[in-house]
Amino acid sequence: MAQTNDLISFRELWKLYKKEAFFLIILSAVVVLGHWLSRFIPLALLFDIILPIQHSGIISICALGAFLLFTHSDGVRARKASAWALLVWGVADSSILVQDYLMQFPILRIGSDAMDAYVMLIGNFLAWVLLIYPTETLRPGWLNWKRGILQLLPMVLLVTLDYVVPFDLRWLVMLYPLALVIMVVVHIRKYRKWCEENYSSMDHIDAQWLVRYLSMVLIMGGSYLYICFSDNPGRVVTQNAFLFFLFCYSIEQILFREDPWQNMQSNEEQIDKDSLPDAAARLTEWMVQSKPYLNPDLRLMDLREVLPMNRTYLSQFIHDEFDCSFFQFVNRYRIEEAKRLLREEPSLTIEQVALRSGFSSRVSFTRVFTNETGLSPREWSAQCNISSNS
Repeated sequence: MAQTNDLISFRELWKLYKKEAFFLIILSAVVVLGHWLSRFIPLALLFDIILPIQHSGIISICALGAFLLFTHSDGVRARKASAWALLVWGVADSSILVQDYLMQFPILRIGSDAMDAYVMLIGNFLAWVLLIYPTETLRPGWLNWKRGILQLLPMVLLVTLDYVVPFDLRWLVMLYPLALVIMVVVHIRKYRKWCEENYSSMDHIDAQWLVRYLSMVLIMGGSYLYICFSDNPGRVVTQNAFLFFLFCYSIEQILFREDPWQNMQSNEEQIDKDSLPDAAARLTEWMVQSKPYLNPDLRLMDLREVLPMNRTYLSQFIHDEFDCSFFQFVNRYRIEEAKRLLREEPSLTIEQVALRSGFSSRVSFTRVFTNETGLSPREWSAQCNISSNS
């Protein structure tokens, strides 16, 4: 049986997320094209019409998104955190709209030719806002008001240094948001490990959309840097359009994405595994006779039907008794069922075998089967037929 590591390898991460590459290449090309086209926009049209409309649109989507997330939070802390982030940016963008087009304060100009402390402040603050939801999703409860304010201190220091140090500090603008992104990426692997300890399928709760979201944030960061070192204020149009799209995408994902942490919450009495004699035998018998693994949405907490333990005890029990995560434990039974179907019913398609053995899709079945056996389902079936005929 294939060896498994505590954490998924970076090679496996690449296999899981490489399909996002095409989307990100297209998005990057669209952003580059937008920056090129924006240089042809007349300045009068830019400042008098386009930018006010864009800022109004961003403020509106922030207000609408915050309202939807607050009213549909359903007790999910990450949704509330994202709603507050949208609200904060909506207020900040409103202040930009007021000062740039009504009050005309000379110390604050978003369209300045050189990147000054104000532009650095806006870029870093935007990065902080955009990364609040991924941070809370991957580390529930970690990001409180105190830590949120502490995260902003490096940004304040950066802006202060820009005023007092007689050196060009513009390149430092990338360090603060890059540090935030790295912090989030590190926890994606731990997040997947937690999911494997509690779910038997990654199809609907994986960090797939977060990887795409973080990639878009990085593209936006590169776009913002380009604007900062550019002498054409028209390129802000592309950035604003990209930001509007990113807010719409994140709001839709947050509203309709299942929150695995919320589903795992339980107030049931904690029962130690030592109080249940022959627990491993009882669980094995239940898996063999009732075949709950045929349900693609089987969760760790469903094991309480035979082992009424607390979630933490259940997870530790699986690790101690079977030397694997819950995800691996369930999929071993699914793989054995798939092998039986491949041997006894060779007329079935790979997709039919996948669904009848408890997998939610052919893609997830092929990935798990290959990782477990070292062969694809077709290769294993062909090898099995050769062995039976010889």
